[in-house]
Amino acid sequence: MGRVGAVARPRRGDQKTAIREQAARLFAERGYHATGIQDICEAVGLGRGALYHHIHSKEELLFEISMLGLDELLEVSGEIATERLAASEKLRRLSRALMRNIAENRMALTVYFRELDLMSPKYRGELVERRADYQNLWQRILEEGAANGEFDAVDPVLVKGLLGMHNHSYLWMREGGRLSPEQIADRFCDVLLGGLRRSAAAPAPGEG
Repeated sequence: MGRVGAVARPRRGDQKTAIREQAARLFAERGYHATGIQDICEAVGLGRGALYHHIHSKEELLFEISMLGLDELLEVSGEIATERLAASEKLRRLSRALMRNIAENRMALTVYFRELDLMSPKYRGELVERRADYQNLWQRILEEGAANGEFDAVDPVLVKGLLGMHNHSYLWMREGGRLSPEQIADRFCDVLLGGLRRSAAAPAPGEG
């Protein structure tokens, strides 16, 4: 049995999480290039040798921070896309999931959007590919809604605008704000769906 009052040492997984969180904060506040390894060491209370026991390089750490929340978002959104729901309800649920994800990973998204172009092609390419996979989920649901007559035909450029509207909320959304992330999503979707829904006078695909 350990000594009474002894402080348990963080497990390796917990320490890696702490390193990512502190590095994300520093990168977001100061920028990637202005943050040195020593700054990260001081933030997490580790020496250089101990820090490199948990990370391979500063750039790989930047990549890992930029990926935070993305796998979970893709998984949740993929499940929404396959549910037996109207396309409008799928879009609303995608929007809510995205806004919640942004709220929970705001520092990481600040780093991603600011530092993406500084990454080497290997890391940048993987991030761009994963983001493209996510964008395609939205595109497929818009196409699904247009095909079944729920939406008017949609130009693919609209998806970039819709995601930009959501993604840039990392700049202004704050914890404890007037609206929850889901409520913000609903406000977005009320406007979005009003513009997408096929008017009663418009013929559905194959009609007229």
